Amino acid sequence: MEAPLPLAGLNVLVVDDDDDSRFYVTTVLESDGANVVAVASAASALEALIKLQPEVLVCDIAMPEEDGYTLIRKVRSLKPDQGGQIPAIALTAYGDTEDRVRALEAGFQTHVAKPVDPNELVEIVASSVTNGKNY
Repeated sequence: MEAPLPLAGLNVLVVDDDDDSRFYVTTVLESDGANVVAVASAASALEALIKLQPEVLVCDIAMPEEDGYTLIRKVRSLKPDQGGQIPAIALTAYGDTEDRVRALEAGFQTHVAKPVDPNELVEIVASSVTNGKNY
């Protein structure tokens, strides 16, 4: 008997303006059982979040027009039933301590530097749901 996939049935919203990054994260999460909706902008993410009510947000920081910091502040201003308390992971090329602190202060629960190992990404997403229920 096979072990269940770690992200089986989990609904994840991925936001990244880079096509390759978006594809990579989506493929990794889907291969471990997640249902992924991937969008390329903060505006699309906010719309999808309210409409789809995913259980986890994985978001790039450096995006044109609106960055991930702006997006997470908007998300945190939403009511809980609109997704305002969703566990959120900043997945970004900006990996130093200052960037980590800024992401956490903006409203992300976790900050992960790119490139991320596929197993680490799955583990982080799975634990964010477990830990994120207390946000």
